[in-house]
Amino acid sequence: MQYIQPRPSSIVAALYTARDLGVDCAILHGPSGCSFKHARLLEEDGLRVLTTSLGETEIILGGQDVLVKVLIEAEERFHPTRMAVVGTCVSLIIGEDMEAAIRDSGITTPAIAIEVHAGFRENIEGVMAALVPAAAAGWITPDELERQRRMLDAANEVERLRGAACKSYIQPSRGDLKHVVAGRLNDCIREGKKGIAILNAKKETAYMFADVLLALHETWPDADITYYANLGDAGLDKVRRDAARILAGLREGGIDPELHGALDEYGATGEAFGKILQDQAPDFAVIAGVPHAIPGEYTAGIEVFSVTNGPRQVEPLKDLGHEHVIVEVDLHPKTLGVCEIIESEFGAVIRSMR
Repeated sequence: MQYIQPRPSSIVAALYTARDLGVDCAILHGPSGCSFKHARLLEEDGLRVLTTSLGETEIILGGQDVLVKVLIEAEERFHPTRMAVVGTCVSLIIGEDMEAAIRDSGITTPAIAIEVHAGFRENIEGVMAALVPAAAAGWITPDELERQRRMLDAANEVERLRGAACKSYIQPSRGDLKHVVAGRLNDCIREGKKGIAILNAKKETAYMFADVLLALHETWPDADITYYANLGDAGLDKVRRDAARILAGLREGGIDPELHGALDEYGATGEAFGKILQDQAPDFAVIAGVPHAIPGEYTAGIEVFSVTNGPRQVEPLKDLGHEHVIVEVDLHPKTLGVCEIIESEFGAVIRSMR
């Protein structure tokens, strides 16, 4: 599909993947402003992001020497455990050999070169650009590389079919009013209706989406609600640590959810959660994270309360028949660098109405 709306950058996807691989110092080989916002956000999560700050001179004459100098300075100043050199559109156009620069620098820190640029239509290309050299360096196994590839394909398919990439343009929306939706949800529980609450979230976003489940349980501990979550023990090291912490937080709050899939399997878990909805036949369902992973045939006839963080996800969810759609604005920046479940706006509203 030819999109006429902004889509996620493959360079940014490569940076996030480098973080998940345990890289604590990444060097963007390009202009100083490339991916500025996300570079700053990722520093909140323990990834130091540097830049070679390529300008007109380097674009004409080449930036190999500059990259070598930054690699040496990064190792001497920050003593990282793993490093990654991340390409940009400029490094691609001028034909920089980033692997050669790593060798010529003489650094002893384990480092990989991620050949990526922003010209890909799908940001998962940036993820694979980071995972392939990581596998070659022995940072992940060949089996994990193939598993990651399958999970990425599944996530991409969900976005194309039912997500923010299902149309060439989607009007952003803040969704339904949280207090109105919370009031209706409370009415369903008060009337004794049967419910299911599902956490199907992407990686660290689960630190806030999980709070919706906690708020439900805290407010209605005796309600007829069964809890499920994609907090299985699989994936890259950071993803597994995040899942363990979130699961511990839920259990501490009195919820022991049935587990289906891992935090990086949110795109592949839709069928499993859908069949649970089909088998259990609840009156209502609360789905937090990536609600559109569940095909529409499984939610037909169920009053669905969806919680997403994408303003462009509201319209597709409404098209799927989800009656109530909540948007947690700026959720992603708020979940970087955290190690425990943090309160969501919708969770706070549910608690306030108890």
